[in-house]
Amino acid sequence: MKKKKIVLEDGSEYFGYSFGADVDAVCEVVFNTSMVGYQEIISDPSYTYQAVVMTYPLIGNYGIADDDFETKVPTIGGLIVKEYNDMPSNFRYTKTLSEILEENGIPGICGIDTRMLTRSIRDKGSRRAIILDPEVPTAEAIERIRSTPVPKDAVSKVSCKKKWYSRTANPKYNVVAVDCGIKLSIIRSLNRRGCNVTVVPYNTSADEIGRLHPDGVFFSNGPGDPEDVVETIDLIRKIKGKYPIFGICLGHQMISLAYGAKTYKLKFGHRGGNHPVKNLNTGKIEITSQNHSYAVEEKSLVNTGLVATHINLLDNTIEGVENKQDKIFSVQYHPESAPGPQDSGYLFDQFVAIMEENKNA
Repeated sequence: MKKKKIVLEDGSEYFGYSFGADVDAVCEVVFNTSMVGYQEIISDPSYTYQAVVMTYPLIGNYGIADDDFETKVPTIGGLIVKEYNDMPSNFRYTKTLSEILEENGIPGICGIDTRMLTRSIRDKGSRRAIILDPEVPTAEAIERIRSTPVPKDAVSKVSCKKKWYSRTANPKYNVVAVDCGIKLSIIRSLNRRGCNVTVVPYNTSADEIGRLHPDGVFFSNGPGDPEDVVETIDLIRKIKGKYPIFGICLGHQMISLAYGAKTYKLKFGHRGGNHPVKNLNTGKIEITSQNHSYAVEEKSLVNTGLVATHINLLDNTIEGVENKQDKIFSVQYHPESAPGPQDSGYLFDQFVAIMEENKNA
């Protein structure tokens, strides 16, 4: 395996070996604490322009299965692992992880001390870094990071370019899903509950939404800073109160911004399938799957009409909001939770119940 290294913007270096595509990449480095689900992670559009450090040490051992992708074209910035296994043991696998990364121009690096790198991110925060050949001088690597602009087009890059449909047998509801980087598991979760889903681009107009006659509108997860997605925030302002609305992750942040709340960037974000969240309406604790860098500022919810419904028990950040009068609610975490945990699937049922109530009103 060819030697590679990671250089962070503070000058720290980590040496390892290349797998996947043999290309250089400047990314924000973040970590994910999931023990399984690397295929879902590399194919989650929310990781666009980010290189993910897997804290679980052995990655690649069950290969890649055709049915488990969250998007057809992965856009993750890079993958960083301790030990990479290129000989999968799984009757479902069709390709290796390295083959999928290579096909999509995504670099991987293995053999580094992922515990040290994860602790660095935890203590100092997520930072930009470059994956490149080890012969490149550190000063040159840092200059390449600094000279690479921070991208602001993540959502426009991953959103669909024209509307498409995901239909189900015996549909009861018509849902329009605004694609800011939507995961296919979300669409499957809606289909299983009797929803025909029309997926539309992030910059779809309110008039176009109206012509589709939805029973409800869904705002998806996605990458980047929510304040960059001004078209979608403006859309929410125009249609809130007209239809039942459900938002997840970036959708949650954009809904909060549309109502006048504020968002801020977390030190190192929430990524993994083990975050405890308290439902403030029921008092129950959910173990949730998360992937985000930004959060809604709690004090900014005052006088917006939104009420907090969920809270993260690790750092007390806001994990859910609602406005019952407008029939709108959202959560910061991922209730579709592929490949798990499955504690929060009831939120899709809640969305369906609101659409049913609205139809019968």
